[in-house]
Amino acid sequence: MSKTLSIKDAQAANIQVVEGPKGDQAVHDLVTAYRANRRSGTACTKTRGEVKGSNKKLWKQKGTGRARAGTNKNPVWRGGGIVFGPRPRSYAKTVSKGTRKLALRKVLGDLISAERVISVPSFCIEDGKTKSFSAAVKAIADVRNVLVVAEKFDDKTYLAGRNVQNVLLITAAEMNIEQLLLADTVIIVEDAYETLASRTA
Repeated sequence: MSKTLSIKDAQAANIQVVEGPKGDQAVHDLVTAYRANRRSGTACTKTRGEVKGSNKKLWKQKGTGRARAGTNKNPVWRGGGIVFGPRPRSYAKTVSKGTRKLALRKVLGDLISAERVISVPSFCIEDGKTKSFSAAVKAIADVRNVLVVAEKFDDKTYLAGRNVQNVLLITAAEMNIEQLLLADTVIIVEDAYETLASRTA
């Protein structure tokens, strides 16, 4: 039987949550780090030393009436090198363990306060069919974006749900706050409480 998880229920399961404005900056920092770490950082332009071509002086320095030019790889010219263009770099950001825990507590607290977290004793699709999976999720939470969190999923449940749009199956150990923020409703299986408690402790 499913039920809406309350702050008291979370505290009874030793899941620590934060209410109020505390933790907003931690959430911002962690989401920024997630997105920065996904950037490939492979944008690259060529300097005048890397552009293919001759280094021959195009015409003599004086006497032609034209502007002086040393090479056709000059950054001022079309087809020349780029002066301050992008170079391959890492955008990776690091976030401390304390900030990660605070952000998770904050997001869980906000979701629970908004009555968007539903607790279920178990979540298993025995026949492994997508139709059965969709019906099971709809019976619990009839919303667009659903995140299902459990300690682990059996193969049939995973196969039944992997092709369902807007429903994500994730283990409690792998869940992150970005997934929580994108979900309209979070379904938490009771066997995930212990892992969530250790992650928020």
